[in-house]
Amino acid sequence: MRRFLTLVSGVAVLGTAGLGAVIAWPVGSAVTPIATEGNVDRGAYLARASGCIACHTNFEAGGAPLAGGAPLETPFGTFYPPNLTTDPKHGMGEWTAEQFAKAVRQGIGPDGTPYYPSFPYTFYADFSDQDIADLWAAFQTVPPVDEPAPENDVSFPFDQRWGLKLWRAAFFYDPDTEPVEGRSGAWNRGRELVRGAAHCGACHTPRNLAGGRDIGASFAGNAQLPGGSKAPAIRPKDLAKNDWTVSNLAYALQTGITPSGDAFGGSMAEVVREGTRFLTPADREAMALFLLNKDTVEAENPASN
Repeated sequence: MRRFLTLVSGVAVLGTAGLGAVIAWPVGSAVTPIATEGNVDRGAYLARASGCIACHTNFEAGGAPLAGGAPLETPFGTFYPPNLTTDPKHGMGEWTAEQFAKAVRQGIGPDGTPYYPSFPYTFYADFSDQDIADLWAAFQTVPPVDEPAPENDVSFPFDQRWGLKLWRAAFFYDPDTEPVEGRSGAWNRGRELVRGAAHCGACHTPRNLAGGRDIGASFAGNAQLPGGSKAPAIRPKDLAKNDWTVSNLAYALQTGITPSGDAFGGSMAEVVREGTRFLTPADREAMALFLLNKDTVEAENPASN
C-alpha cells in the first residue's frame, strides 16, 4: 500500500504533466515468439487448474463454456470475465499466441491496454513458453460463441485504465513458483500450483483499500470477497487447528467435503467443481502437503505471496 500511495503522491505533485506521462507510459515487455508445439490435453488440464472455466463461464445463466463469466461484484464495480472462445469478433479468434502469452503472463491485452486485476494474471507470470503453448492449443479447440461479454460496470475513477499502471507498479509481484532446492518434488509441485496456477492467495489473502494483497498476511483469510463471501485462513497452523490433514485436504479438493462432513460453499465449491476435482490425486496431495507444511509460511518470501 505504501508503494501505491507513493506513486499516487508523485503523480499529484507533478500535476498535469505527471498525469500525461502516466497515461502515455507503456507497460509490459516484449514477448518472444512462442515456437513450442502445444499439447491440447496438458493445456486443458492447466486451464482447469487455473480456474479459466470457472471464471469465464456463466453457469447460472446457462452460458456456453468460456463465452464470458458471471458478474464479479467488488467495491470498485462489477467485472465481467471476457469471452475466451475462438470467435473472431468477441473472443480470441484473431489473437496470436504471443498476444495470448502477454495477456496471461503480463495482464495486457492485444491493444496494449492493461487488464483489471480481477483477472489474476499476477499468479500466472511464471508460466513457461510450454505452458502458454499448451494453453493456446487447448483454447483453439473451443467452439466460437458469437456473443460479447457484458461491459464492466465500473464508475469513475476506477474506469480510468491508466490508473492500473500505478496499481501494477505497486502490487504486481512475481509469484515466485520456482522449485526450492532441498525440498521434495511433491512440496515444490504443491508450491507451484498453490502460488501459481491455482492462485489460492487471490482469495485467501486479505486486501488493502487499493485492492492489493496484504503481503504480510499471506493465506491469513479474507472476510471481504466479491459478492460478500469469505475465505478462511489456510496457513498451516490454522488448517491444523481445524483438523485438516494432508489426506483429508486432498480429499476435500476432490469432493468438496470437509473433515466435519460438511461441504464447501460459495466460491470454494465452484473451485472444486470446475477446477481441483479434475486434477490428479498426486497434484491434489501436493497442494495439501505444501499448505500444511509448518515451514511453508516461514520459508516463503512474504513479498511474493
